[in-house]
Amino acid sequence: MKTHIINGWLTRFAACLCISMTLLSCSSNKNQEFTLTPGDSWKAREEFQNFILTGQAMTEEGAEAALLFHTDGESGYEVLFRNGAIDGTPKTGSLSSVRNLYRSLAEDGQWFDFEVAVRKQNIAVKINGTDVVCYTEPANPYRIEAYAKRLLGKGDIVMKGKQGTVQFRNVTITPLEADAVNPNDTLPPVNEQTDAIIRLQQQNFPVIDYHVHLKGGLTKEIAHALSMNYGINYGVAPNAGEGGVGRMLADDKEVYEYYDEVKPLPFLCGVQGEGRKWTATFSQEALGIFDYLFTDAMTIMDHKNRNSRIYRAEEVHYDGVSKEQYMEQIVDQTVKILTNEPADIFANPTYIPEDMQTDYDKYWTDERINRVLDVMEKHQIALEINPRYKIPSLKIIQMAKDRGLKFTFGTNNVDANFGKLEYCIEAINQCGITKDDLWFPTMSIRKTRPVVIYNHFD
Repeated sequence: MKTHIINGWLTRFAACLCISMTLLSCSSNKNQEFTLTPGDSWKAREEFQNFILTGQAMTEEGAEAALLFHTDGESGYEVLFRNGAIDGTPKTGSLSSVRNLYRSLAEDGQWFDFEVAVRKQNIAVKINGTDVVCYTEPANPYRIEAYAKRLLGKGDIVMKGKQGTVQFRNVTITPLEADAVNPNDTLPPVNEQTDAIIRLQQQNFPVIDYHVHLKGGLTKEIAHALSMNYGINYGVAPNAGEGGVGRMLADDKEVYEYYDEVKPLPFLCGVQGEGRKWTATFSQEALGIFDYLFTDAMTIMDHKNRNSRIYRAEEVHYDGVSKEQYMEQIVDQTVKILTNEPADIFANPTYIPEDMQTDYDKYWTDERINRVLDVMEKHQIALEINPRYKIPSLKIIQMAKDRGLKFTFGTNNVDANFGKLEYCIEAINQCGITKDDLWFPTMSIRKTRPVVIYNHFD
């Protein structure tokens, strides 16, 4: 088995010409660097089918390049090199329009390792040693017309500069045998003919589940595998505070320790404020290191100033007040929470106690809905669409969209057996949600909001 090593600098020709470079079968000068800018391209000398390509890259701010393989100029796949903040654009390691990624494990201005491997029908991408893509092309893949030729076969390997300057070094291509397999490819391919997620990926619609908890048997390893198999970017979040279920962070020290634990993983990194004391427990500086912060109104101070987790029937006490009056207390508390707690996302929105849920539309009147949407609009808080509880209702989602509010998708799983954002997809289709309606961490204003301790505890 021979190894090809990219050698030499790109040479610029006339400005109107596309620059091309030949791959040299040479083991010398392997540390020599080359650079791609817009209009530059590099092409390997021979065709490849199964291979492992490794190297290092460094992007300047705002720069982008692409690695194309199995290509004839129109066909094949594309892997992106593009870093930066989480803003809804595909990031480094993305298998473009098939498995887009929205958080990069690399940073501008720093060299990072990459590996792209094709083994039969499996495509694997690693960034800094971490798997970010493990995609197995099914027998009958779904492709829209624009990507009809984005399929495996055999062909050239090409690198192209798209924007800014991207440097490469130590790039090596190793051909593999025809029967090579990826030992980490253990999950069955998705049936793309019935899969909604690949349809969103083909539209370059960001598919992110911001509300995933590592609990109930869902380990970070299982979450990692599911995320890559389904094509859904996961935002993994612990609870910070008290009263929730699963891993709870108790103080700033635990917050920093948890962040150091998850930062190298291929997830967005969030944290959920749990209970109503969390704003007095953690510093904004500690919580501010996460990509986003969210909370809900499933824990309220009830009409007798008792801390009540309304998702637990034994903690819902009406004590002589009607359910309408109790609903007023829920709405009052929701408005206080969203006004005074500096969260980016309102999670589990419009949740009400189980014995009230059959009359959800009765309790969530337009006046109550608008009170909540008013404060969300004022503080630029995103509305989570939650597939576990199927809330908020499509009516409320439409009212929020008409106001210009932004949305996130969030499951709030209880174990490892959760779905693929089915209710979110229903909302996309029924309410006409587009990429422009989505919220991303670059939109966060939470660091500008003061913390107000508004509830009084015994």
